[in-house]
Amino acid sequence: MSKPDLTTLLAFGAIYIIWGSTYVVLRIGIETIPPFLLSSVRFFLASVMLLGWALSKKQALPGKRSILSTAVCGVMMLGGGTVSVAWSEQFIPSGTAAIVVTFVPFWFVLLDKKLWNYYFTNKIILVGLLLGFVGVILLVGLTHTDTAGLNKPGHPAIGIIAILCGGIAWTVGSLYTKYKFTEGNLFVNAGIQMFATSIVCLITSFILGEMGSFSLSQVSLASVIALLYLATVGSIVAFVSYLHLLHSHPPAQVSTYVYVNPLIAVLLGAFIANEEISFVQVFALLVILLGVLLVNMPKYKMFRRVRKL
Repeated sequence: MSKPDLTTLLAFGAIYIIWGSTYVVLRIGIETIPPFLLSSVRFFLASVMLLGWALSKKQALPGKRSILSTAVCGVMMLGGGTVSVAWSEQFIPSGTAAIVVTFVPFWFVLLDKKLWNYYFTNKIILVGLLLGFVGVILLVGLTHTDTAGLNKPGHPAIGIIAILCGGIAWTVGSLYTKYKFTEGNLFVNAGIQMFATSIVCLITSFILGEMGSFSLSQVSLASVIALLYLATVGSIVAFVSYLHLLHSHPPAQVSTYVYVNPLIAVLLGAFIANEEISFVQVFALLVILLGVLLVNMPKYKMFRRVRKL
């Protein structure tokens, strides 16, 4: 196996398996650390490691305009896509959160304006979109409050809607990253994105009053280990792998991680956090994944034709 092939294999393995595990790890982390504070520390640690490594290799910082656009993209992708999951897991099981995230490919279809003419003239894609919406409606209407430990006041629909909104932010940031050229090394840009997200999360934590109810002495060892895992493996390894694949592979191929993440998340949630796997969860997951398959099927076929050429 050549080096590029090995790199691609490891990158896909990271976004498939590591991201699938982060759902239950987030749940363990927020048991004793508030979600925005946890996210702030997580991304701050990751940014220090990434930027420190890049600067030690004498990688140049991009210009001010590139730093600003990179920071905004980071806040949208990480703050919207990742932090929304951490916050929502106060209300819903980690497995349910992972299932809702599978809706992200549909946001790519709805928001990627450059490909609207292709998307909305293809009946298979339209059927896939419809199935995706049906799956989410099933989750919103039939999911019960999390009874496995983190019960917070409020209907579980609050958590589901938060993840859906976060998915929009993730998609917009990803599309901007895909289509707009930005200066700087991949590791430098990832570090800038994480540092900006950590600042925004810290400000949000203060605004929401998380500090008032937080006590360092109450933080469990399990939450500390979860935080370190999220900062290193979850943020650096998986997110840098995603950025690498996003620049080197078609989005349809990169988005295949949504097929694997929820399966790992649901299984780990059941075995580690004692979350129940309901028939509604399984059925909604199958409906959404079928929709994702139909949405991406024409793109998979197109990608295979291009590879043959």
